[in-house]
Amino acid sequence: MTSSAGTLLDLDITGIAHGGTFIARHEGRVVFVSDAIPGEKVRARLSADSTDESKSFWRADAVEVLEASEHRRPHVWVEADVSRDPTERAGGADLGHIALPHQRELKRRVLAEALDRFAGAGLEAPEVEAVDSSDGTGWRTRVTLHVDDDGVVGPFAARSHRVVPVASHPLARPSIAEAASALRGAAPGRVELVEPGDGRVRVIRHADAPSGARGRGRRSDPEVVFEQVGDRRFQVDAGGFWQVHPRAASVLDAAVYGLLDGRVDESATHYDLYGGVGLFGATLGDLGATDVVTVESSRRATAHAQQNLQHLGATAVTARVDRYLAALPAGSTAGAVVLDPPRAGAGRAVVDSLNALAPEAIAYVACDPVALARDLGTFRAHGWTVERMRAFDLFPHSHHFEVVALLTR
Repeated sequence: MTSSAGTLLDLDITGIAHGGTFIARHEGRVVFVSDAIPGEKVRARLSADSTDESKSFWRADAVEVLEASEHRRPHVWVEADVSRDPTERAGGADLGHIALPHQRELKRRVLAEALDRFAGAGLEAPEVEAVDSSDGTGWRTRVTLHVDDDGVVGPFAARSHRVVPVASHPLARPSIAEAASALRGAAPGRVELVEPGDGRVRVIRHADAPSGARGRGRRSDPEVVFEQVGDRRFQVDAGGFWQVHPRAASVLDAAVYGLLDGRVDESATHYDLYGGVGLFGATLGDLGATDVVTVESSRRATAHAQQNLQHLGATAVTARVDRYLAALPAGSTAGAVVLDPPRAGAGRAVVDSLNALAPEAIAYVACDPVALARDLGTFRAHGWTVERMRAFDLFPHSHHFEVVALLTR
């Protein structure tokens, strides 16, 4: 058939893809469909970029459910519901129309497929664990909204940079939802709302730079706030990186502790790579490490890590992890390593350098299943064993989740 933007197709949904879209086929071509569920039949509208017959796949948005899955529920965010035009659906809750237990099963399937494709044979994806017993709303301690040129405040529409006005923020913490609803009169740009450990919402505005501006004006240092994990307190910039779910840091800290317990030799040097403000450096300290090096490319985060880990006498290094590892003297070794890379993963250069460093064990904390699987495949090619994996549903109603894997030689 000849396609054009807006063409409607009736499609049978057969699976879920990495990234929160769903898989169908039309005349031999793969179609990635939003807002569907495997097993459903939906009517979907082809997106504007699905007009080229040479493309191996198309993209479409479900606009009508013809045969509903037993797992379909009213969307937790009414502004993201399939009944709205796709251009008006708020982004950020791409699984919000699916019952929570089935969301976790679908996430497990995504991980299983990634492991099968990229990590090599024989790895079984773990069940994705719930971290609380709630309905999956009210957890976001950090929300980013946008202001367009007309002063409209809201999230971007799904898979676009179009601001859509909304009357609710169901995934946000109640105090953030209230602050978001009260936003008025902001200049075009980005607005971050942050609820740190003290429970008071910070509103951080980032106005778009005027055309031709070079951004050389002096900027004040950001506010420093605090987060709590057990009896440990961490300082972090209000707009800096910290886990979004209020229990995420504690859950991941406990998971890493459990995987590395008994594997930390007090006499060795231990590494917290992509260490941020030192969360897992502190975990290594709790496990008995007395020589901890944390490496992070953000100078502000490194400064905070130095303060947060001063009780350990840790060394906080500002550097790119790949360059830092490549510059270590030949023959350097390590005890345990916590590897917590960004969404793109660690990559071959880092994995190769870690293999040469020959640590006793590696706890890999991953926010992207495909990047994790690729890196695990590289580790396994070097002879490493994936001894255990755990997965956590720290971002309910979205396609995101976290995996922690233990690698041993």
